[in-house]
Formats: sequence, C-alpha cells, structure tokens
Amino acid sequence: MRESGKGIDVSSLKSFCKEILDVSGKGIEIALVIGGGNIIRGAKATQESGLLHRATADYMGMLSTVINALALQDALESMGAETRVMSAIEAEAVCEPYIRRRALRHLERKRIVILAGGTGHPYFSTDTTAALRAMEINAEILMKATKVDGVYSADPMKDPTAKRYEHLSYMQVLKDRLNVMDTTAISLCMDNKLPILVFSVQSPGNVLRACTGEARRIGTLVDEKGPA
Repeated sequence: MRESGKGIDVSSLKSFCKEILDVSGKGIEIALVIGGGNIIRGAKATQESGLLHRATADYMGMLSTVINALALQDALESMGAETRVMSAIEAEAVCEPYIRRRALRHLERKRIVILAGGTGHPYFSTDTTAALRAMEINAEILMKATKVDGVYSADPMKDPTAKRYEHLSYMQVLKDRLNVMDTTAISLCMDNKLPILVFSVQSPGNVLRACTGEARRIGTLVDEKGPA
C-alpha cells in the first residue's frame, strides 16, 4: 500500500510481480493468497466504526482482496505472465470461482493462480485461508511474505532487544504466542505437517531465494521439528 496506509502502491506492485515472475521462470508452481488490509480490515473496521457487524466487515474485507487480486493479475499479465484469479466469493464478471480441481489444473499448466475472497466465510483470517488453500493444492510449503525479516520474540519496531528466531516448532509458536500467523492457521499447518516460512518481501530477490533452497538464511522456518 501507499505511504498513506491505503490503496495500491504501483512501484511495490511492479517489484513484487518481477519477483514472482523470476520464481515462475524456474518452473515452480505458484499460488498466491492475497489480503485486503490496504483497503479494509474486517475486525479493525468493526472496532473503529462501532456500527458494522463483524460478519459484514469481514465480507467487505474479502471483497477488497478481489480488488487487489485483479490489480495483481493485470500487473503480472502486462509483464508476460499467464494468470488466473479464483475467488471463494463468486464474482463471475471478473474472475473464476474457486474450485480445487480447477486450481490444480491451472497450476499444472504453469499458470500463476491468485486466490482471492478469503475462505468465503467471515471470522477467518487471510492466514487461515492461506493454510487451507496450501493444503488443498498439496503445496510443499506455505510462505508468508511480510514486512519483517522473520519471527521475533517481540515487536522489533518497539523493542530493540527482541530476539529473531531462525527455526521454530509449531508448538513453540503456539505456547509462546508468537506473532507468526493466527492460531487457527498454525494449528492447521501443524495437523498436516505443512512447513511455514516467514520472510521479508521488501528485500529484493527474497521470494526467489525462499523458493530455491535458501529458506533458513532469509527468514524463520516453522515446522514439526523446530530447532535442533
């Protein structure tokens, strides 16, 4: 989003698309679950307005992910990629409905699949959507590209003594209430032994590094074993 905290920053969008194309060029199948916080966050909107029901605000948030998905699709296609946007909330005028087998078929054909509309239900986060979709499409790893370079013991922007972790177990994340993803998403990944990598998307080349074996050097890996 722009420095104002809202909307879509074109330069950031272009930079991210280039990274995705670098990965796709290696023959790696990519599915992107996109959020909508640059437009509206459901829970926050409910708290701040004092008027919106949480379910309504969450649906608004899910619709905002469709807006972002369309922007990402157009940007990727302008750079030569073949993409498909699939939404859990039907919006047939602009994208396909999410159907698992169809998503797998698109991936087999090396299309970049952009998954929008959240889970299609309120009270679930984008994190949970990402975990759910990753398991549905048999992903090898769930990668959370964010603004920090991994998982910390506290907010590094507020606490200069915060410790950065390179490797964690699911149980440690849940026990210590570390701010990786919400507990529902972590539990889903733990139950299905799906590893999670949290890394910074703001460092050029990190997406490709994460996908080509340098995961432990660029972020925090969360899996069943945890640190040795």
